[in-house]
Amino acid sequence: MPKVTKYEPGTPSWVDLGSPDPSASADFYTKLFGWSASVAEDPAAGGYTMLELNGEAVAGLGPLMTEGQPPAWTTYVSVADADATVAAVKGAGGMVFMEPFDVLDVGRMAIFADPTGAVCAIWQPKAHIGAAVVNEPGALCWNELATRDIETAKTFYGAVFGWKGDTQDMDGMTYTSWMLGDKPVGGMMEMGSDFPAEVPPHWLAYFAVTDADATVAKAQKLGASVPVPATDIPPGRFAVIADPHGAAFAVIKMNPMPT
Repeated sequence: MPKVTKYEPGTPSWVDLGSPDPSASADFYTKLFGWSASVAEDPAAGGYTMLELNGEAVAGLGPLMTEGQPPAWTTYVSVADADATVAAVKGAGGMVFMEPFDVLDVGRMAIFADPTGAVCAIWQPKAHIGAAVVNEPGALCWNELATRDIETAKTFYGAVFGWKGDTQDMDGMTYTSWMLGDKPVGGMMEMGSDFPAEVPPHWLAYFAVTDADATVAKAQKLGASVPVPATDIPPGRFAVIADPHGAAFAVIKMNPMPT
């Protein structure tokens, strides 16, 4: 897979993990995915860690920023203008948690919750465009919103990012693809009765793997739990894993593309 050098505005481009113990989290994920961890030397970076696959950045890791913040992976969507996007978030009924701010010389970001309660971030790239590798084992391959209000989410993300929610039947369940023009850039599923009431709407990061079952087994040995065991779905075989601190993410072995 060639190195990614640019993301079209409106495309998920980065994920990072907020952890109560970044060192322990780095140990878990480097062992699970074969990543290396590089802690930023600049004190202004606050101990932010780049997680790398074969020397290329694939994700980030940092400490929790506020008291009571749960450990979680955050999805970032690339935008041309963070300030204008935040104005659109507010106009569409979202709640802004962190107003736009510059991250050293690498980019400008903000964090918000959509009207259904799911937290998301935006990234206006400067020196850092986002993940340099995607869609290969050990790298980000999909971002998916789980929500209890599909139609409200469609309206909101359409206004903010220009996405169109394309809902289709998929083997007896409905699934929505987020379309940016004619390109799918993410997905959305409705949170039904199988989701505990205390689980809030959220964005889920998927990482590609060569063997979902083996990855699950390895994660469990490293102290993780498995809310959704390895399961076959139309795109491949996937599982949802909660790391030792409870942050959820998904892994998937993608089916071969039809020829």
